[in-house]
Amino acid sequence: MSSSPRTFSDPDQIAEEIIRDVGKKIVLGLPLGLGKANNIANALYRRAAADSSISLTIVTALTLEKPRYSNALERRFLEPVIERLFGGYPALEYAKAIRAGTLPPNIQVSEFFILAGGWLGVPYAQQHYISANYTHAYRYVIERGINVIAQLVAKRVRVVDGKTRYSLSCNTDLTLDLLAAQTAGEAKFKLVAEVNSELPFMPGEGDLPAEAFSYVLESKTTDFPLFAPPYEPIGDSGYAIGLHAARLVSDGGTLQIGIGQEGDAATQSLILRHKDNATFREILARLDGGRPAPALDERDQFKHGLYGMSEMLVSSFLELIKAGVVKREAGGKILHAAFFLGPKGFYRALREMDPVLLSKIEMTPVSFTNELFGGEEIKKSQRAKARFINNAMMATLMGAAISDGLEDGRVVSGVGGQYNFVAQAFALPDARSILTLNSTRGAGRKTMSNIRWSYGHTTIPRHLRDIFVSEYGVADLRGKTDEETIAAMLSIADSHFQSELVRKAKDAGKLPKNFEIPTGYRENTPERIERALKPYRESGVLPAFPFGTDFDETEQRLVPALQKLKDASGGSPLQLLLLLWRGSGALSNADHDALKRMALDQPQSFADRLYARLLKGALLSA
Repeated sequence: MSSSPRTFSDPDQIAEEIIRDVGKKIVLGLPLGLGKANNIANALYRRAAADSSISLTIVTALTLEKPRYSNALERRFLEPVIERLFGGYPALEYAKAIRAGTLPPNIQVSEFFILAGGWLGVPYAQQHYISANYTHAYRYVIERGINVIAQLVAKRVRVVDGKTRYSLSCNTDLTLDLLAAQTAGEAKFKLVAEVNSELPFMPGEGDLPAEAFSYVLESKTTDFPLFAPPYEPIGDSGYAIGLHAARLVSDGGTLQIGIGQEGDAATQSLILRHKDNATFREILARLDGGRPAPALDERDQFKHGLYGMSEMLVSSFLELIKAGVVKREAGGKILHAAFFLGPKGFYRALREMDPVLLSKIEMTPVSFTNELFGGEEIKKSQRAKARFINNAMMATLMGAAISDGLEDGRVVSGVGGQYNFVAQAFALPDARSILTLNSTRGAGRKTMSNIRWSYGHTTIPRHLRDIFVSEYGVADLRGKTDEETIAAMLSIADSHFQSELVRKAKDAGKLPKNFEIPTGYRENTPERIERALKPYRESGVLPAFPFGTDFDETEQRLVPALQKLKDASGGSPLQLLLLLWRGSGALSNADHDALKRMALDQPQSFADRLYARLLKGALLSA
């Protein structure tokens, strides 16, 4: 560790210095997601691409890329959004080369978690994926001989002594674990920083002295806006899942939650439970439709509050803090997390947060959040009544979860920390694992059940089955027999697929021949969920964007219309004909603005006229 780092303003110069210092065999660790030092990584990539004598191995996770579009209508909608939200974000050159099939043979890239669905059709990414629990990844990085870590950091000069400090900010996760391994003599690497002016300076273990770094890149010309995915709109299914998940969280307990509309819906539902308890109970009653509530059913306001303990600090956690739901302290903190990623407003809120409140949010190594080992007695006492809420893609009737890949071996995302939290749920005395999933995927004739009889890939094995939540309710599987488990999973499956699932279970001898799904569970349809939630959608209790959005008003109008058009395209030709027929109706000024935003207000070609008519129909139907 040097007395002070060498500071550069040119990424190519810092790349040359790294090569002179480390040598021509570079094993570069880049943090998961937001924390990558893009300019340094790109400079090292360019240097290795130009010199085949340099061996560059990049080990990372969750390479962030600007959104991609798959058809002309998506392009019309997304191009301005992409430019507005991601225009200044420097693309990672190794990712572009992998997609183009032009990665030089002296450069290798491996990831242990990939952007969901983003690399399904890219053989190189599929072949070089490392299957790993999040807490095991740092070991694999060490075994591969990591000698450089390049990380995005926040900078602060302390008023009291004028000393420069750098914060690991969004990614304390593996970097702190790797630094501990280096201190223990288990690893040897150079820590290299790239300063970003938008990155929040987070106090705690990731607040490091300048001496911890070998080199620093800092320049106004290389500073860039942070990658900031906008909030997803929450649909009826997402809200139903979130409401059911919120009824499983115990006051005075611990909460872990993930990114996406189900997590945001659970957050909005928890806030509703706390601030408007009567309405929360009313909505649950409508969703239940006379069916019995689950055995674990918590509906009271949060008198004691929750302690947040999550590998990812999602932006909705700040909403829970603001609402007074997350307020229980554990070790003087109300929230521990290992990395973050979110919308622009989320980063701004962290940068501008009152220092006293910010000091109660602790960014930690992932070994702290995702494991019980190391101070386990303290962790057990702090993580009382923990509820670990994560998302699954599919589940089997016997309680196995499929969250990261397909049965043909292709990886959709990665295991990440999901298995870690399921294991914690069984290790802690009063914790539960809650896996959420939409009961179906696709639309129209292409609709498929996400609850399967069996599947040729598993992320969470059935012997660790606990709680599953779909839009149709809660299946509590812990300690249940296979027959009881299958019956519970059938109760949260879409009714269009229940009969076939029952048949397969009976054929395998797993259900009695006289088994029938109880009457109250035979109406698991999207229409029933829509009817139950419609009054609260219309009144604004369950808005599409409860925590704000980076979409303007016109774009917000377009989102549901484009989704309706997409669903119709996957359905029967009659659905498209119906939209064409509805497209002859009169439009409001807002709908005219929507057509103009899509450059379809004055269509010229036959294709554009067809697109415009279909979009009119979707706008009038949404």
